[in-house]
Amino acid sequence: MSEFIEIYGGRTLRGTVQISGAKNAALPMLIASLLTSEPCVFSNIPNLEDVNLTLSLLENFGANTSYSSGAEHGAQVTVAVPALAASEASYSLVKALRASFWVLAPLLARGRAARVALPGGDIIGARPVDLHLAALTQMGAEIRVKHGTVLANAVNGLRPADIVLRFPSVGATHQIMMAAALTPGTTTIKGAAREPEVVALASMLSAMGADIEGAGSDLIAISGAESLGGVTHNLIGDRIEAGTYLLAAAASAGEVTAQGIDPKFFGSFLEILDQMGIRVETTSNSISINAPDRLRPVHLSTAPFPGLATDLQALLMAVLTLADGESTIEENVFEGRFGHVAELCRMGAQIRVEDRVATVVGVPSLSGAEVEALDIRAGAALVIAGIAAQGTTTIHEPHHLRRGYEALELKLQGLGAQIGRKISDADDFAFSGC
Repeated sequence: MSEFIEIYGGRTLRGTVQISGAKNAALPMLIASLLTSEPCVFSNIPNLEDVNLTLSLLENFGANTSYSSGAEHGAQVTVAVPALAASEASYSLVKALRASFWVLAPLLARGRAARVALPGGDIIGARPVDLHLAALTQMGAEIRVKHGTVLANAVNGLRPADIVLRFPSVGATHQIMMAAALTPGTTTIKGAAREPEVVALASMLSAMGADIEGAGSDLIAISGAESLGGVTHNLIGDRIEAGTYLLAAAASAGEVTAQGIDPKFFGSFLEILDQMGIRVETTSNSISINAPDRLRPVHLSTAPFPGLATDLQALLMAVLTLADGESTIEENVFEGRFGHVAELCRMGAQIRVEDRVATVVGVPSLSGAEVEALDIRAGAALVIAGIAAQGTTTIHEPHHLRRGYEALELKLQGLGAQIGRKISDADDFAFSGC
């Protein structure tokens, strides 16, 4: 039996939606718990496939994990790794979750040896890890790559270094900060990523005993410790999830408030909404939008924070298919992130792609169709398009959405969408909110 999502489009979204904890902050923070033998307690953890995969990964290294839901700040997860029980992350582990590669730094810093399979490319681009390996080598690690596996050791421990990144890679910044937090002395990262998820990890590592300055800027200084302690940490809200619901409202000429998210996490995104003719109001912990019947076209380029997040590119494209005129979107982060274009065109969108630039000519309306989610954000773009479209949209391969969105259908139903999960056996129909 196969699962799919069915959407009856054409309804305007209105109301308030509670935003879950940020997946892209949760994964590196959970992995950072490998740096200490003491328990780390996380609240506001989203119930996602990627989180569950990360917990399974940590258990492979000797972690004891527990998960409880229903707390005031969402689900709570406790991770304790009294001793490292393994030093290898096999390809079977890493291929299921690309972020698994980030265990390299904690294993090296705490255990002084690691064998971690290369993650390889995926549907949105190659995303090479040479920045990670070069930085750890500069910190004294001996690294070889053999048969698709990184073989690394630091027999005498890692050493502090002054590292310059040629591109502000979030993953490489995570790796270096984790390694440096358990390395006595001061390590600097010039050209560091500035994303809110980097700031969140720095806050956690500081609470564990490292001294970190400059997180959120392009120059971070980490004064490491001989050992790190446990921590209790509340996860920040997920800016991409919040953006998804706000853009779904925009596509339907709706009025929605995303609660539990700091507007500062969005960088240029809120300015883009204003350029599109959307009224935006913010508090310290929420964003509200009120969209007109017809949006203005815009010209966008993705960029590292505080620029437009690449994870919002597909979502914005879905909305701009209904704008009053011609928009352009330049993808500058991942070279292969236009796979959703063909699926949107199946719904009546007019989009053409040349190299890294997509030109979107707004149409009066979209039509429901059978489409396929190729990755998390491509799937979310199709959900947005399906909500705005006339007729029924069927989205196949929705397991991608389970990786990044907690209770997606329920939250959208709460805003007035007609959306549900269905499987191929008619007796197992699971649809509600209509």
